[in-house]
Amino acid sequence: MSLLHSLLGLGGGPAAAQDNAAPVLELDDVCIAYDSAGQRRRVVHNVSFAIHPGEVVALVGESGSGKTTTAQAIIGLLAENGRLEQGDIRLNGVEIGRWPQRRLDALRGARISLIPQDPTSSLNPVKTIGSQVAEILSIHGRLPRRERNARVIALLTRVGLSHPEQRVHQYPHELSGGMKQRVLIAIAVALRPALIVADEPTSALDVTVQKRILDLIDELRREFGTAVLFVTHDLAVAAERADRLLVFRHGRVQEQGPTAEVLRAPKNEYTRQLFNDAPALSARHSPLPPSPVPPGPVSHGPARHGPAPRRQAPAPLAIVVDNVSKTFSLGGKNAAPLRAVDQVSFTVEQGTTHSLVGESGSGKTTLARILLGFQAPGAGKVLIDGADITRLTGEALRRFRQKIQLVYQNPFGSLDPSQRLFTIIEEPLRNFAPLDKIERRRRVEEMADRVALPLALLDRKPRELSGGQRQRVAIARALVLRPRILILDEATSALDVTVQAQILALLQELQDQLGLTYIFISHDLATVRRISHSVSVLFKGRQVDFGAVERIFSRPGDDYTRELINAIPGRRQAPDTVRQPPRNTV
Repeated sequence: MSLLHSLLGLGGGPAAAQDNAAPVLELDDVCIAYDSAGQRRRVVHNVSFAIHPGEVVALVGESGSGKTTTAQAIIGLLAENGRLEQGDIRLNGVEIGRWPQRRLDALRGARISLIPQDPTSSLNPVKTIGSQVAEILSIHGRLPRRERNARVIALLTRVGLSHPEQRVHQYPHELSGGMKQRVLIAIAVALRPALIVADEPTSALDVTVQKRILDLIDELRREFGTAVLFVTHDLAVAAERADRLLVFRHGRVQEQGPTAEVLRAPKNEYTRQLFNDAPALSARHSPLPPSPVPPGPVSHGPARHGPAPRRQAPAPLAIVVDNVSKTFSLGGKNAAPLRAVDQVSFTVEQGTTHSLVGESGSGKTTLARILLGFQAPGAGKVLIDGADITRLTGEALRRFRQKIQLVYQNPFGSLDPSQRLFTIIEEPLRNFAPLDKIERRRRVEEMADRVALPLALLDRKPRELSGGQRQRVAIARALVLRPRILILDEATSALDVTVQAQILALLQELQDQLGLTYIFISHDLATVRRISHSVSVLFKGRQVDFGAVERIFSRPGDDYTRELINAIPGRRQAPDTVRQPPRNTV
């Protein structure tokens, strides 16, 4: 145990941060493999890098590139069939890669901490927030109860959680996603570890909440001298926050170096392609389609800024939202009703893309459900191709939904796990289109090909696919009926940047060929700017800004819009420093 005692004596903190010559973490020629069906498959090949006190190193790359497996090996959380085949993992100079779990338990939380991706599934739903933060203190120390409770409140205060004295008695379901992530950060920094592994810590958060969380991690890193290993597919976040980048592909490091140098002059073709495909880092800031919407606001209804004269003849309107409101009862005698949508009005021209942006709870999803006919507005009307859908019922409403389709945010929950992919994509054709079996197969295979889904996968079930592949199935299912309008609810949020670029190009192609109209709901404002013609900015159910996309981003008319734009990751990096190579398929 002398090695363990020696290692535990070398914690993070300002003192450790002063010695930049000694790395906190070193990986030397690491190879990792998985055993499956009697076969051993190597998934990480000869990876070497180091992290020094107070340094942020980002592992970036697409799904399946090996970055998460590498991080899991560092913290000792590889799957049971995972093996460190070769190389060394050293923490403060001590090799820990082959330690048994009992010895690693003494390190996790004390010297290595994890901030996981999903705050909802990472907290115990039946334990209070206070008890979960206190648990890490109990495992690694024997503080008196009163002192431990005081430390818990101090930690929740330190991570910026409002009313910490009340929060300690609440359960996870009573907190927002950003609040839950702050709780996880409080647990991660409770014992001032030497290293924090942050695995996609902000991927599920709104852009403004994301900025606050990243600022918090930065502040705590500077204060305690903690090193941070940041695993992310968000290149803009990595570019803005990391000191050094490691680009992974197929389990190998393609390129590594100081962030500014890699951004300015990437040496590897795959790295250049990643940067070219990332909307926030690409120099291609104009929307993909040539916008028929003139510059300047084209407001209707209660948006705060008046309309500007049109400079060209308007296209026919695909969607008219006229003074729509929706109120929900929260139950209880004294509970005030929730005004989820409050007098929202906008129009969308045929063949264009209109984005709805705003934080969680701003009314985006409720508005989308009203457009789909899933919910009736409490006031106002909605016209789709001139027809008032609020008056449709029964078979007429069912037939209307053939014109407008939805791609859900979560591909893991929107696909039937018991069905083959072919059946999932085919199902809308069985419900709406009187086609024979041969024609249905042709349409399914055509849609699969359009969304870059190999036909060989159509006989598989959703559990056999990656998250990105599942989302492509969901998009193919929505497109198979050839609808006039598509509502995309965070439809690219689960995709790697290369796949996301393919899907955005596909959406443009379909829009150009078929005259489709899109409602694009997203917290990724860089993608919104790239794909949209017009934008509605929602805040607490009200539309606070509305207009052509370039006007919204270059001359925002509301303080909240400016806050959203200023929170876009990657804005600190000048986009014209990224070389733009010819487009190649990776």
